Amino acid sequence: MTPNRILAGLAATAAAGLVVTGCVAKADATASEAITVTSTDGSCDVSATTAESGTVAFEVTNAGADVTEFYLLADDGLRIVGEVENVAPGASRSLTVVAQPGEYFTLCKPGMIGEGVGRTGFTVSGDAVAVDGPDAELKQQAVDLYAAFVKDQVSQLVPRAEEFAAAYTAGDDEAARAAFPQVRAYYERIEPVAEALGDLDPRIDYREVDAVAEGLDWTGFHRIEKDLWVPATDALNADGETPAWQNWAPSTPEQRAEFGDLLVADVAELYDYVHSADFQAAIDAQGVAGLSNGAIALLDEVATGKISGEEDWWSGTDLWDFAANVEGSKMAFSLARDFAASKGESGAALVEEIDAGYAALESSLAAHGSLATGFVTYSALTDADKREFTDLINALAEPLSQLTVTVLE
Repeated sequence: MTPNRILAGLAATAAAGLVVTGCVAKADATASEAITVTSTDGSCDVSATTAESGTVAFEVTNAGADVTEFYLLADDGLRIVGEVENVAPGASRSLTVVAQPGEYFTLCKPGMIGEGVGRTGFTVSGDAVAVDGPDAELKQQAVDLYAAFVKDQVSQLVPRAEEFAAAYTAGDDEAARAAFPQVRAYYERIEPVAEALGDLDPRIDYREVDAVAEGLDWTGFHRIEKDLWVPATDALNADGETPAWQNWAPSTPEQRAEFGDLLVADVAELYDYVHSADFQAAIDAQGVAGLSNGAIALLDEVATGKISGEEDWWSGTDLWDFAANVEGSKMAFSLARDFAASKGESGAALVEEIDAGYAALESSLAAHGSLATGFVTYSALTDADKREFTDLINALAEPLSQLTVTVLE
């Protein structure tokens, strides 16, 4: 990351064809028609895996020992399109969605930590359903879906950060190096949230040159990264000037334990924040404009750090961060998309241009790998590859910069 960045907006996600508790041209589902969900400590049993388009209700019962959550995810398995959280043991809660035809996934998350259990395909068939409702209500629903996405990403970040820190502390550098780009993806998708919290993002994600420039203690992912990819004695730091070993040496086992514990504690602080009333108040205050600004902010992350190779200077894993930032940006756009498209021909044309821009950028990234299978290191990119990425980012950034104004018209 680069220093002195402020929260321009927030990243979020939703499926374009599914809105929580919207008003539709179909009678609301009754309790007797609801699909039942039973969540235990290790399973998520859903009474049906198909539904007709329109209003679909889920009745979620927690038969486990821990507080649980239930999610309906889009076909990429990442974007949240409906969720119920904080279902206490023995309690039941309802989720109602307006489902358009398509493929989805259901899952439960006992303990509200980790990737969840019982992920199962869910198919909606039938005709498209007209969705209508008060504009302010629909915009608030979009913001609420953003909040759910952030909580989900951070809940997955917590155990992955603990595993990463444990491998690093134990000296299992091979395992820690393999985990490094994967665990960072959860953070990179929602990075603007941490950036809004004073010194939390610097503690988690500052590069060495930024920490030194601001007189801060250097901790977090990149402090650990340098231990895992020890630079050559004649290497230079990310500024291209400072010797890599100037005022630095590989951490002792005791120091590794300290840095690992600090990272875990800082991620836990982020978890506490996104589950607080302060977080909800912050995103409510920004409203749907915060979502469109978030799409822009995350693309800026790519342009200012990842495309130059300065972010993951020692590991060369910048493309993992790049891809996660693009995912977060596209998700934020997906929540603001329909509001922009509803603004006449100009709005529809803008959305079409942005859609094409994301598709082109994703296609270019796919030529070098994926988050699931891994990417090539930054050093493997040619100058032509870097120019292509830069051109595609610039081509997308121009129409994306018009999104907030269009949404607020």
